[in-house]
Amino acid sequence: MKEMKVTLLRITQDAEDLIASAGRVCYASEPKTPDANRKLIGKLRDMGHLSTFEHASATFLIECVSRACTHQLVRHRLASYNQQSQRYVNEQGFEYVTPPTVDKNPEARKVFDEGVENTRRTYKRLMELGVPKEDARFILPNACATKIVVTMNFRELRHFIKLRTGEGAQWEIKKLAQEMLAILKKDAPTAFGDM
Repeated sequence: MKEMKVTLLRITQDAEDLIASAGRVCYASEPKTPDANRKLIGKLRDMGHLSTFEHASATFLIECVSRACTHQLVRHRLASYNQQSQRYVNEQGFEYVTPPTVDKNPEARKVFDEGVENTRRTYKRLMELGVPKEDARFILPNACATKIVVTMNFRELRHFIKLRTGEGAQWEIKKLAQEMLAILKKDAPTAFGDM
């Protein structure tokens, strides 16, 4: 199985300038220098005046994550999603994600892999019997690797990252949130530098 891959497809051009401009509308102040913009964004962030952050957004391509992970991801409703379809895509050769707790236990890994291979054979057999992909997919596991494109505004990204990097977060979505944050810290360091 390949590693999770997170790619930034798009980010609002001059995102932090836009956030500062929105903030200046609220306080009727004139445009300032980049350093003043950073200070204002930090102040808005620290005050919790995050409506200004909603004007900027980022779009990511997320690959090699499980369906279990994307089921958690799409619960964040202030976002847009497009996911690889199991209805239209033939999944006979599906890749899958193995949880670390299974991977580090050789006996558990053997049982897990056997279960996945049995599911793969069942899926193929259902299709041979004339069952359409949209119905054969019902047998597929949450471990199936998938691709998804997600767009969130900066306010929702901050919420998502805070929630999904927390102590009780599940390991896979936690890793996803951490990878997204690492990208955002490079492209919007003031908006995400405190996280």
